[in-house]
Amino acid sequence: MRAVVQGIPIAESWNRYLAVEGDHRDIRTVNATIRWVREEFVVAARKASKYSTARLLALEIKQIPQTKTDLPDLYEWAAENGWDGFGEAQILAAYQETFAGQLDGSASDAATGQAGQGGPTSKAEQRSRLIERQLHALRWLETLIAQKPQAGDACGAWFGLATEKHLAKAGLLTLAQLIEHINGIGHRWYRSIEAIGPVKAQRLQAWCAEHEATTGKAVGRHVAVRRSRLYGEEQAIVAPAATALRPLEKFLVPAELDGSQGRFRQPNQRCLMSARNDYEAILAWLQSKHPLSPEAEAKKRARRRGRAGSTGAAEAPLAWLDVLSHTQRACRKEAERFLLWAILERGKPLSSMTTEDCIAYRDFLAAPPPDWCGPRGRERWSPLWRPFEGALSASARRQAVTHLKNLYRFLTDQNYLMGNPWVGVAMPRTTGQRIATSRSFTNDQWAFVGEQLKSYDNSEKSQRLIFALSLLYTTGLRLSEAVNAKVADLRWVEYPAGEGRNTPTVGWELTVVGKEEKLREVIVPEFVVDTLKLYLTSRGLDPNLGDPVTQQACLLGSLSAPDNRAKRLVPQPELFGPGHGRGIADQTLYALLKAFFMECSYELAMTDAAGAERFGKASTHWLRHTHASHAIARGVPLEVAQVSLGHASLATTTIYVTTEKERRMRTMQNAWGRLCG
Repeated sequence: MRAVVQGIPIAESWNRYLAVEGDHRDIRTVNATIRWVREEFVVAARKASKYSTARLLALEIKQIPQTKTDLPDLYEWAAENGWDGFGEAQILAAYQETFAGQLDGSASDAATGQAGQGGPTSKAEQRSRLIERQLHALRWLETLIAQKPQAGDACGAWFGLATEKHLAKAGLLTLAQLIEHINGIGHRWYRSIEAIGPVKAQRLQAWCAEHEATTGKAVGRHVAVRRSRLYGEEQAIVAPAATALRPLEKFLVPAELDGSQGRFRQPNQRCLMSARNDYEAILAWLQSKHPLSPEAEAKKRARRRGRAGSTGAAEAPLAWLDVLSHTQRACRKEAERFLLWAILERGKPLSSMTTEDCIAYRDFLAAPPPDWCGPRGRERWSPLWRPFEGALSASARRQAVTHLKNLYRFLTDQNYLMGNPWVGVAMPRTTGQRIATSRSFTNDQWAFVGEQLKSYDNSEKSQRLIFALSLLYTTGLRLSEAVNAKVADLRWVEYPAGEGRNTPTVGWELTVVGKEEKLREVIVPEFVVDTLKLYLTSRGLDPNLGDPVTQQACLLGSLSAPDNRAKRLVPQPELFGPGHGRGIADQTLYALLKAFFMECSYELAMTDAAGAERFGKASTHWLRHTHASHAIARGVPLEVAQVSLGHASLATTTIYVTTEKERRMRTMQNAWGRLCG
C-alpha cells in the first residue's frame, strides 16, 4: 500500500510484494486485491475508533478534486480541536457549523465527499500533503495490526480470496497445513488443487520460504526435485523420526515403553534371540519371513542407487526395510500399526499386552480415528503418511489378527514372551470370498480387449502392452512374478508320449518365483511366445530366445527407443544386461494396464455402461482372476489350475468354479421366466 500511495508503477510493486496473488497483467485481480487490502485497513482503523484515519485510508489519490479554498483541512482541524475519535458524521457536522459562513457549494462538496481537502492551492501540493498523511496513517496502522506470518494463521489472512478458496477446497486452511502438504507431496504438490498451476505454486513456495523464520516451517529442497530422482537420505529428513504417527523405521519408542521390562517378558538368558526390546523383536520377526530372492533384492537396490541425487552416504541400518518381499511388507504393516496403537493410544509396550488389549485393538481397526487415516498414495517418507486409509473391512481385520497372532507365536516360541495374548481373540467374521464374479472379465469383455489391441502399431510401447496382456491372461502370473521374469526363465520342453499317444508333448514353460520364494513352472502358449519375439524385436533385441544377450533381458522391459523417453531413463548396472534388457518396475506395469483399462472404459461408456464401469475398476490382478475363471470354465482340471496359479490350497482355486452357479441360475431363470410369462 505504501507503493500504491507513492505512485510506484503497479507492475513493479505488484511483482515485488503480491506476485503470489497472480500476474500483474490481470488487472481485475490487481484492482480486486488492492481494494481488499484497503478495505482491511479501513476496518482496522474503525475498530480502533479512528474514523477520520479510516476515511483517509479509504481515499484514492487519483480521485482528489481540484478545489481552491482557504479553509483548514478537515482531518487536521479535527485533530487540532479534539475531534479525532468521534464519528465521521459528528466531525463533519461540527466542521460545517464552525465554517458555515465560509463554505460555498464546491467547498462543501469537497468537505463532504472528499474529506474536505483544502489549504494547498495546487493539485500537486494537495497530492503531496495527502500522500504524507496517508503514509503517516500507514505507519500508525503498522504498529496496530502488522504481524509476522505464523504457522497457525489462516491462509485467508495472507492470500487473496480466490487463492484462499481453492486452498480451502483441498482442506488447507492454515499456513502449517499448506507447508505440510507441500512437503508431504513434494514435486508437483499442486496437481490436486483446483486453479493452482506451476507458476502459482512456485510463488506460494517462494512466499512460504521467505517467511520460514516466523512460521517455523521450511519448504524442503526435495520439493523442487522429481520424486523418482530423490535418494533415500534426502527423503528421510523431510519428516524426522519421532514418537508420533510415523512408519516403523522412523518411530521412536520411549525408553519406558520399549518392552525391555515388559510384564510378560522372559529372562534374557532364556531367550533364543538377541533382541533387547520389542522394536528389535519385531525386526527379528520380519527378517525370519521369506525375503526377496537375491536377484530381486539386488535389482531393487540398484534402482535406488541409480536415482539421481544420491549423496553417497553410507546406507542406513534399517535400509533393508526398503527391499522387503510382499510377505514381509504385509507383516510390517500390521506390526507397525499395532506398535503405534500400543504406545500412542494404550501407553503400554507390546510385551505387556493382555488379551483385553488385543480385543480392544481388534475393535479399533473397525473405526480408527480420522487423524490416523490418510490417502493411500502418501509415501512412507512423507509427513502426510498415516497407518490407515480408513475403517478396515472384516476380511482386512481378519488378516491383521492373523499376522499379529503369528508375531506373538514367534515371540513365544523364541522364549521372548511367556505367552500369546492373541490366542483368546476371536477372528472377525467375513462375508466370504467373492473373486471370480466381481474381479474378472467375461468372455465378451475379453474379446473387446482383443479388438482394441488390433488398432495398436508395431512400436515398442504398443508391443509391450500387447505382450503384457497376453502373458498375464494366459498364465495368471502375479504382478511381481511377471516383472521379475527373464527370457532365460523360458525354455522349450519335451515330454515323452504317454498312454494312448504316439507323439511326445512339447511346449514352452516359464519358471517363476512365487510367494514365499516357491518355484513353479507355468505353461506359456506358443502364440504368446511369438508375441514375445515381436516385442523383443521392437526393443532392439535378437528375437532368437537362445541369444546370450536376449537371455539376460527381462520379459517386460523399460522403454528403450529414442522416441520413448530414452532421455529420462536412469542407467542400471550391467548386472541386469544392456539398456534394452532392463526390467519394468511393478508400479509402471500397474499404471500401464490401468490406463489401458480406462481407455476401454471410455470406449464402452456410450454403448455398455455396465462394461464401462467394470473396466474402470479393473486392475492388474483382474487378469489373474480372469485367467483362472476362463481356464476352469474351458475344462482345465482344478488340480492343474492350482499348480499353475501357485495356490497353496485347492480351496482357493475352487473359488473360480462358476459352471455350477451358471447352470443353477440359468435353470431357475427358465423356470420362473415361464411362470411370469
